[in-house]
Amino acid sequence: MSGHEIIELTREAVDYVAMGIEVLAVLVILTGVIVVAVSRGTVRQAFRVGKPGTHERYAQLLGRTLLLGLDLMVAGDLIKTVALEPRLNNIAALGLLVLVRTFLSWSLVVEIEGHWPWQGKPGNRNTD
Repeated sequence: MSGHEIIELTREAVDYVAMGIEVLAVLVILTGVIVVAVSRGTVRQAFRVGKPGTHERYAQLLGRTLLLGLDLMVAGDLIKTVALEPRLNNIAALGLLVLVRTFLSWSLVVEIEGHWPWQGKPGNRNTD
């Protein structure tokens, strides 16, 4: 086997790994949404609108699923871009994509926890 063939096989393997991670991300999001909808009951939640904490708990469960899916998508994109196509325009596009996904992740954390990621928990803030 020549060096060129080994490189091509390696590129294909990395491409499949990156694609597998992206598929896993989609499966995590889909499974999470289905599990949250079934276990917490989307319809049931609609009838508990007046109960305190119902929406917050539902949003937390759904948000955590979305965060995990976003993290996996970033990992897949990172592997694909760095290992397969490390050209300047691809790295710039990856940087922009990571910025957008980071903003989405921070927004989800604020929705789930009620504070920015770099702040401590509201009850545990250091006031020294």
